[in-house]
Amino acid sequence: MFALLLVLIVVLFGFGFLNPIWWVAAAVLVFGATRYGRGGRGRGGGSDFGEYQDYRDHRERQDRWDRRYSRQHRARWNREDRRDRERRG
Repeated sequence: MFALLLVLIVVLFGFGFLNPIWWVAAAVLVFGATRYGRGGRGRGGGSDFGEYQDYRDHRERQDRWDRRYSRQHRARWNREDRRDRERRG
């Protein structure tokens, strides 16, 4: 299927030297193949759920990072803050 699509794009590009409208047709075909082809995210393809999954995974990783490092280093940060306040004041 991919080979047939590639041949069609090349043929349309070749016809573009005769009439430039064929270049437009080849560009539309390339756009359609990349946008809605295999691995692309088309309309109604469940992309909203995929994007939500990515967002949720990112938030979970960020929350784990925040919990781990805010608890682990809170005492050290408080000591550094006190030292900074003593130097200023």
